[in-house]
Amino acid sequence: MLVVGLLLAGVAAAQPVQVTDGRGRVLRLPAPPQRIVSLLPSLSESVCALGACARLVGVDRYSNWPQELTRLPQVGGGLDPNIEAIVALHPDVVLASVSSRANERLEALGLTVVALEPKTHAQVRQVLGVLGDLLGVPPAQGAERLWREIDAGVQAAAQSLPASARGARVYFEVSRGPYAASESSFIGETLQRLGVGNVVPAALGPFPRLNPEYVVRANPDVIMLGNRSMQARALYPGWDSIPAVRAQRVCVFDAVTSELIVRPGPRLAEGARAMARCLAEKLGGKGQ
Repeated sequence: MLVVGLLLAGVAAAQPVQVTDGRGRVLRLPAPPQRIVSLLPSLSESVCALGACARLVGVDRYSNWPQELTRLPQVGGGLDPNIEAIVALHPDVVLASVSSRANERLEALGLTVVALEPKTHAQVRQVLGVLGDLLGVPPAQGAERLWREIDAGVQAAAQSLPASARGARVYFEVSRGPYAASESSFIGETLQRLGVGNVVPAALGPFPRLNPEYVVRANPDVIMLGNRSMQARALYPGWDSIPAVRAQRVCVFDAVTSELIVRPGPRLAEGARAMARCLAEKLGGKGQ
């Protein structure tokens, strides 16, 4: 019986797979890939969360979670990958962003590129499903289970928020510029699920670059700043007049926390919890 089970497992693992990537391309492989190069941190994290970390043979320079990824060969960044280094790893599949200019070059060299770039909660769920199919992981044990855990985690973060923080108006800066997360970004969706507002409307695009004066006029109740570079942050001109700044209702997330918030992947719930803690800390004593 054990031998039969192992044989059946081997047959299942060798089954052809077919997925449709973020470009709408239908990609077929004779079997689930065993050698994968990932050029996007959120995709690297998702592969690991689906239990296939051991299949990654190379990652981009920013893929640093889980810790074991830091021991893999680095092949540049998503926008400037080292093509020769990727080819030398003999990957069955390269995972890349839809917007990567390297996709055509990699495909011209005979590599299979699965382009995926989640930008909303729904797309995170969809990408997990595509990766699960690509890896040959049954949905019930893979993508569906993982999404239920993420969704429940975000909901729990929302329920942890004190009533005094609900309805607050938030400004979230993704990176210096300032580049903000609007209502249409996945970060904006998380804020909405937490029960707070976003001073940057969806009409400006997911991650618009703003004039610092915009934030002064918007007058948010809480300011959240991602600081992945951990550089000292000087206030933008005029920001010292914002009541939230004067009242120290500003959360500056460290590099580790910033990364888990700004990556649309399996750590969405952890990002939601970090933002909920900020809101509770800054508005927990606010009057009704």
